[in-house]
Amino acid sequence: MKFAVIQFPGSNCDLDMFHAIQDELGQDVEYVWHDKADLSGYDAILLPGGFSYGDYLRCGAIAQFSNIMSEVKKAAEQGKPILGVCNGFQVLTEARLLPGALLRNKNLKFICRTVALEVVNADTLFTGEYEQGQTIQIPIAHGEGNYFCDEETAKQLEANNQIVFKYVGEGPNGSLSNIAGIINEQGNVLGMMPHPERAVHEVMGGTDGLPLFRSILKQWRESHVSHA
Repeated sequence: MKFAVIQFPGSNCDLDMFHAIQDELGQDVEYVWHDKADLSGYDAILLPGGFSYGDYLRCGAIAQFSNIMSEVKKAAEQGKPILGVCNGFQVLTEARLLPGALLRNKNLKFICRTVALEVVNADTLFTGEYEQGQTIQIPIAHGEGNYFCDEETAKQLEANNQIVFKYVGEGPNGSLSNIAGIINEQGNVLGMMPHPERAVHEVMGGTDGLPLFRSILKQWRESHVSHA
């Protein structure tokens, strides 16, 4: 399986994502610069965290206009797994690949710590290696992670089981319904504020993020690799 890690000016978690795929998952991975216009050679697309274009207008707002995003949209339409983490989640909402928006944290401060997440939906291509309702420990590092959407959208997310992760207990950033990660209706685009790529080895403090990447790989193998 071959992964693409999209790099925007200001991305700073691309190396972490690359390491998670190459060294912990053992799969092919390449960096893809934002001005490229072809993702046809990749099986999964990863949008890492950071400060794309400096977040000078609004987090992810400028990145949505990059050449590569039209290709990300095509990949999403083709059913390829698309994962956006932190700033990547913000980019996905700005590009309307996911509903809602990420606002400033409720306390108006940057938050960097490990938090407990509940796996609300374990029946996705990103969470198949988790148990339903499982609590996992994943780091966060963001200033604009406060997820918000209108009431109708919130009802749709609940009804369609599109809420994948929730913060356990009092949420760190004020997100609606403690939402930490959501998926599109098709089920192949996941956006989340916590960083699973920073929890893939014991030296990093834990491995609770690794099953997410293993889930992607398992689903791809079941769909594409012959068992003859």
